[in-house]
Amino acid sequence: MNEANRRSRWPNTANLHLLINNQTATRTSRASNHWISASMCGQDAPLERLRVDRQLEEALTHGPDPLHLAEVFGLDEKTAMRYAGSARALLQQTVEHSASPSGKELGQD
Repeated sequence: MNEANRRSRWPNTANLHLLINNQTATRTSRASNHWISASMCGQDAPLERLRVDRQLEEALTHGPDPLHLAEVFGLDEKTAMRYAGSARALLQQTVEHSASPSGKELGQD
């Protein structure tokens, strides 16, 4: 379930976990390992990739602030700084790409 789908289904949930279900949407606990395993069976993206993508999206959406990332996801400071650095680099690439003439990346002919 993507973030937009999640927000439309449970717009007021206080649960910050990546994967929630009908039982956990109204609480702050995580979904059970059994439910997660059954739900993810046969999916293209492993849970680790979804977790990393969600954390990077948060950094891109709310700014590359390591303190915010550490607070929201319970990350240690080094991990939060790494995600913030990656988000900062992606944001900088976006700015450079949009500022380049003819839409080409800078340095390309």
